[in-house]
Amino acid sequence: MRYQIGKDWIKIFSKEDFNPRHILECGQVFSYSKIEDDYVVFPQNQFARIVENDEGYLIHTTNPEYFEEYFDLKTDYSLLKDKLQAFEILKKPIEFGHGIRILKQNLFEMVISFIVSANNNIKRIKLILGRLREALGEKTENGFAFPSLEKMREKDEAFYKEIGSGYRASYIAKVVWQFDENMLEDWRKLGTEDLRKNLLSLCGVGPKVADCILLFGYGRGDVFPVDTWIAKMYNTYYQPIENREQIRKNLLDHFGQLSGYAQQYLFYYQRSGQD
Repeated sequence: MRYQIGKDWIKIFSKEDFNPRHILECGQVFSYSKIEDDYVVFPQNQFARIVENDEGYLIHTTNPEYFEEYFDLKTDYSLLKDKLQAFEILKKPIEFGHGIRILKQNLFEMVISFIVSANNNIKRIKLILGRLREALGEKTENGFAFPSLEKMREKDEAFYKEIGSGYRASYIAKVVWQFDENMLEDWRKLGTEDLRKNLLSLCGVGPKVADCILLFGYGRGDVFPVDTWIAKMYNTYYQPIENREQIRKNLLDHFGQLSGYAQQYLFYYQRSGQD
């Protein structure tokens, strides 16, 4: 995919391999909003506005290098999609979600956000995380940054309940004392299975959340998060199985190192009600 970087912009010359709706509404991120026809994203303390034009998209940002990495612009998704189309079940999902790109997100923000996401809906997740930013995040010219680990350690379970986290409040209050950001970075050296075990040791991190962090934070392609939509897809197109761990293993065996990419196309297609 062809793109150019300027002082305060990135020009994307494609609508086939980059689509902000597909990228931001496929369940991998919560730090975004839609303003009229544009999308804005605000991971950590960064900000970008994505505007469609005749050629493709223009990303307005004061930190284009950050968003070049964030949107994984150096990866050739046309080549990935060509490989994935060898699987018959992926042909329609890829056509439908052709502009999906798996983001490279901050690990700390990922852990907290996906603990909040467990058994939750997108609207409520974004509301809770917005309250968290407003209460503990640094004020910037574009709103509030995601709070630091130190700021979150200052609060107790009662605070996290007050912002609407529900039963997840106890998990958040505990998990911020179980790791630091250097530890999360050090875990990059581990193989996927060992890294998954470490993530599962964190309070509030179950199998699906761990796999989401592996895919959207650590960029591991050899994972397959299984939620209600993926389980429904599997039971429709493969075979009826209740055990989600077995579904995960079967899908990993089927898609191999491309599993994470396959999951995103299938999830987005299924959740959008295309079948």
